Amino acid sequence: MAELIDRPRSELTETELQQLEEYEFNHGPMSVLQTSMNNETPVMIYCRNNHKLIGKVKGFDRHCNMILEDVKELWTETTKNSKGKVIKSTSKERFVAKLFLRGDSVILVIKV
Repeated sequence: MAELIDRPRSELTETELQQLEEYEFNHGPMSVLQTSMNNETPVMIYCRNNHKLIGKVKGFDRHCNMILEDVKELWTETTKNSKGKVIKSTSKERFVAKLFLRGDSVILVIKV
């Protein structure tokens, strides 16, 4: 596999590109999503809007677009006074049976 990793992608055939992508999905950073999908184990996803999602990955692509199942969404809402000082913070959560998550909102994915 090392010979495929070192070569520029423009020089690879379609079959070699497919082999390289499969290797990267199983051994690179995307392996967290691949393992979660195969073992049906939950992951925690930190999103750009300060929301956290805990759920099972049913599918994903190289852009981190994901289809999640049994998702628990967690976030904090703050109430501010007229001067901008935080008066109260409230933790909120909700359950979503199925969810499509666009990859550009994903910051971090960790095993739970």
